[in-house]
Amino acid sequence: MRTWQKTIIPTVIVLLVSGIYLFFVWKHRQNPGVIGQQNAEQPRSLDDVAVVRILSPAHFDDVTPLAGTSVWMKDGYTMPYFAYAGGRVGFGKRIGLIPAAQQLDVKKFVKQAAPESVSDNVQHDGRQVLAVFALPGGKDLYATPIGYINGNDEAYYTDLLFYYDDPHKIYSNWPKDVWATIDAHQVKPGMSELETRMSIGEKLHPDGPTEGDRTVTYDENGKQWTITYVNNRATEIKTE
Repeated sequence: MRTWQKTIIPTVIVLLVSGIYLFFVWKHRQNPGVIGQQNAEQPRSLDDVAVVRILSPAHFDDVTPLAGTSVWMKDGYTMPYFAYAGGRVGFGKRIGLIPAAQQLDVKKFVKQAAPESVSDNVQHDGRQVLAVFALPGGKDLYATPIGYINGNDEAYYTDLLFYYDDPHKIYSNWPKDVWATIDAHQVKPGMSELETRMSIGEKLHPDGPTEGDRTVTYDENGKQWTITYVNNRATEIKTE
């Protein structure tokens, strides 16, 4: 085989393979396939991209910087709060359950053993860690459990319990009339499941796994709500 043949034959093969590759790339771009179609069918809402801060506290010193700040109740109508006076939590003086989206002005955090007879949704072994707070405009102090310490074992639930920023600002895309309904702890047709939870809390029992297309029963501190959602909008609302 002559020298020029040895040179040109590999070149032709390379050009042929490159041409086939470019053809298939062009065809793929004309029809992006299933992945592209799936993305087009699942647009993200403003609620999906809202920034909800988390702190992931692991030790007592991780929660103490929250003293002097305000937090807002995320897990509404699930956590009890107690009177706090004289440096002690009055576990025998339960005030009630903290409402959804309630602002709490945190003063400090304390450690105290809770009586076994007290049901407050936090482990009783060792000592509980409690947030001492005041309600906006109020002087009385209260306490609610946010974790526990048992020897070297510590657990904190502030990320589950609290918003660290005002939810009115986190979800500023919600209409004013929706926020007015939430602030009144009511529900009206057209509200989403998230908006409803912000209003009447997280103590719920859904009849199916698909959020936004199911019927959900809520317990708002003893008041029962049964709400049916279609396309993530409340269509039927019943109370007892």
